[in-house]
Amino acid sequence: MKTKTPVKLLVLSLFFALSGCQGSQDTSEAAGSPKSITEKAAPTLIVGEVNKSQAEDVKSQAFLAINELAYRLNVLSDEIQAIRTENVTWRDGSLGCPQEGMMYTQALVPGALIVLGSGAVEYEYHSGGSRGPFYCENPQSPAPATSAE
Repeated sequence: MKTKTPVKLLVLSLFFALSGCQGSQDTSEAAGSPKSITEKAAPTLIVGEVNKSQAEDVKSQAFLAINELAYRLNVLSDEIQAIRTENVTWRDGSLGCPQEGMMYTQALVPGALIVLGSGAVEYEYHSGGSRGPFYCENPQSPAPATSAE
């Protein structure tokens, strides 16, 4: 019987790690972490010429970023404001957040820029390719937007 508990914990840990730490509201409340953001508190989207699925993707990524920042700051997600969310094209595989000593794919990468605020401090989250939103401490700007002809 003693081996089942560590196995369950390992499986749960692996599940949450692979799912981007998106625990359900019940487990996060039980663990004392911030509550999930409600649908009505979702950010306003600022998007150009994008289709509905792209807009929904940015919205879901902003939702994840808000919850991650709330967890990072140990505050409720309702205390995080979405200042700006938009589809962008990153200049390379660093997604606008290069790390010293790393090499990146030299190709344009579609993604999202999410700017969140808590108090007077702003936080940038970037995403692109298959990578979900992540906090970028030293952000670079995306490639300039091109006009559709």
